[in-house]
Parts: sequence; C-alpha cells; structure tokens
Amino acid sequence: MTTLQQQVRQAGVVGCGGAGFPTHVKLAAQGVDTLIINGAECEPLLRTDRYLMREQPAAIVAATAAAKEQLGATQAFIALKESYHAEISALQDAIDSMGAPVQLFLLKHFYPAGDEQVQVYEVTGRVVPPGGIPLDVGCVVSNAATMFAVHHAMHDKPFTQKYLTITGAVASPCVIKAPLGTSFADCLALAGGALQDDFVVVSGGPMMGRAMTKEQALQAQVSKTTSGYLVLPQRVRLWQTAQLSTTHIRNRARAACIQCSFCTQLCPRWLLGHPLQPHKIMRHTAGGQALETLLDDPVVRAAQYCCECGICELYACPMELNPRRMNALIKQACQQQGLRAEKGELNLQARDYRTERRIPTQKAAMRAGVGKWYKTEPARFVQAKPVEVCIALNAHIGAPAQPVVQVGQQVTFGQRIAVAPADKLGADYHASIAGEVICVDESITIRQESN
Repeated sequence: MTTLQQQVRQAGVVGCGGAGFPTHVKLAAQGVDTLIINGAECEPLLRTDRYLMREQPAAIVAATAAAKEQLGATQAFIALKESYHAEISALQDAIDSMGAPVQLFLLKHFYPAGDEQVQVYEVTGRVVPPGGIPLDVGCVVSNAATMFAVHHAMHDKPFTQKYLTITGAVASPCVIKAPLGTSFADCLALAGGALQDDFVVVSGGPMMGRAMTKEQALQAQVSKTTSGYLVLPQRVRLWQTAQLSTTHIRNRARAACIQCSFCTQLCPRWLLGHPLQPHKIMRHTAGGQALETLLDDPVVRAAQYCCECGICELYACPMELNPRRMNALIKQACQQQGLRAEKGELNLQARDYRTERRIPTQKAAMRAGVGKWYKTEPARFVQAKPVEVCIALNAHIGAPAQPVVQVGQQVTFGQRIAVAPADKLGADYHASIAGEVICVDESITIRQESN
C-alpha cells in the first residue's frame, strides 16, 4: 500500500511557504510529537494562505490529519492569527464536521509570526536551538498551502499549480492559480497591469522577498516557491535598500552605526535566546577587512543564525543601516568556506521581555514603505491559462531535478518531466500544461499546440 510520504514524493510537493524543502522528507521524520501547520501568512500584503484556508478548509484539515498520522504525532495544530475571523470559522467548521484530530492555535497579530522557530515557541513553548530545526524539539512545521498540495497528492494529483497573490500598484489585485512556469507578465496582465510604467517587483513579501527590476521581473516565471508578486514604485524604501552595494553597506556601518542595539533588542532570534547580536556584528565587520578573515570570530559567525526577517534594517535601525544584508553576506561567506552553523544548546529560555517587543505587522509594512497597500484585499480569484510555461528544475532545497523529456517530445498535463537525483535531496517535476517540449536545460519550456 502506498504511504502518504510516497504519494507526496511522487507528486513532487515542496514547501510552499519558504525555501521549498521537499515535503516527503519532513513526513519521514522520527520522534515527532507535534505537527504545526503554518497559516499565519507571515509577510504583510500576501493573502494566498488566507484564501486557501477560507476556500479549501476541508482539504487542508484532511491533509493535516493524514500528515499527523504519517508522522505518529500526538497532536496537530493549524496556527493562524486571531484576527483571521473568516478563516478560523471555515477551518473550525471543517474540523468539527470531519471529527478531525486537529486543533486551531490562535496567534497574536505580529511579525514574524510565521517564522517556523517563532511559531514553535508560540505553540509549544519550546525553543529550537540555534542552528537547529523544529525536529530537534519534537516538532514538524509545514505551510497551509503545502497541505493543500499534500491533499492533491493524496488523490494522485502532482504538484503542477501554484496559488499566489499579486498586489501593490496594480489595477486589480488578485489571487492567481498559475501553472508552474507561468510568466510574471501573464500574471501582471491578469491583475489588470501596473498603474505606472517605472515599477519594480518583489517576489514574495516586502520584508523577505527578492527585489527585481521591471526588466528582471518580465523574465521571471512562477516556481514551486513563488508566494506572490508585489508591484511597487521605484521610490519605495525596501527597493532603495536592496540597491545598496556591499561596499556602501560596510562604509555606512563604519560611519554611522551608533551601537544603540535596537537591531538586537528587536531581533526575533535574539528574543528566543539565540546568541545573535546584529549590532555587535556591525561593529566587528566595520573595519574594512575581508569578511573571509573574520569568520573565526564567534560574534560574526553567529550571523548564521539569522532568519533574514528584515526587522533590523527595515524597522529597528534609527540610522537606516543594513544588518540583515551584512548577516546574509556573512552567511554566504561561511557557505563558500564550508562552515556550517554550529548547533547550540537545547533548553534555551526565551528572554523575559520578548512578548513586549513583538512587532505589529502593519507597522512593519509601513516602515518597509508598503503601508499604503497593507489593507488591500484581492478583489477576485483568477485561473491563469498560459500558452507557454518555463518550469525551473531547481526551485527547492537540494539537488536540481534531472530532465526525462527531450526537445520535440509531446507531453500531457501532469506527466513527469524531471526526477530527483537518486540518493540526493530533491523533488520531481511534472508538466503543468500539455504541449510540446521546446527547450530543456536548467528549466523545461513547454508550448501548447495552436488550434
């Protein structure tokens, strides 16, 4: 009999809420007592998970119950913000009608409530050790949209469609169901187009998303990890911050950091008891030395514990410096040197003042420069119907998938077109539309036949 884990692997499901960790690997975890489904929709402006929890509550609850059984967990929670009234009602009705062994956990409205380590603490009171994962404290965390994909896998439907929000300076903000590989241009057209010509785009949310120029965005496609597109004017603060060079970031830190420690005092990981102190990292890296020469410094190496939530630079710093960018550069240097984050001690205690220093989500959006669109609700749901898709084969943690189709080959919807390398972490890919394969390299392009 095929297990849920095998069904999910065959369907190519990866985490929809972040880096794209292959979901079948999470479902193989041992020693789990608590399953947490993240429905907090962490980033301001995004509404995809909320849409799915309202419109597909039974599917999410059924998949959560099945995942709980697969893991052998003793309890399962769907964690969402207490202000999500319609979503709470829909999910609770589904739980009650199905008699599902699933509970709702209501979170306060703060950022980043959807960070998995923050969420583990909120739900269980356990602190994930620095450099560790939720499994270290008996938890598995997955995303609400991922559970919807798991439900499809339970019915032998591969992961070929992505739900995403497109909002900001567009004529008609909406939630789109897009085949994998759909172009950003097609998504923008479905949202009625941009309201100005000189726009920029963030893939993801305003705090942690990837900023792109207009030209870069028009070359982008929907992947397994795309959660949304924000169309914004160039003058928005988060875009201006993203354009600073490494040299400029370090020079500004050397000249202007006043060591107020606000970045540390508001850091979600510091508040959980982790030894991450961004203000000290800024001081230790301000001397002008190459970062590679500083990696033996434990203060600098602690940057590996950063979740890159953006609070330090978009919210906390009165001098508008860039601790998050500095931490990311250090993490990159550590990776290039093969230096893994050392796992810290278990049984850490969160800091006593943590609750008082949680950041209101709306204020985070305002500091990032996107407060104007904070309360914008997508007016409609739209199904994208592209005639051509370009499916990236590396949109997940692990090794890129290996193509099993050739140029000129006809493929059907849902057909497997790339497989995870044997004995490596990865995920399979399936055709999101039927048509002819016209390109195979790091991605696979499929074009529908013209009628």
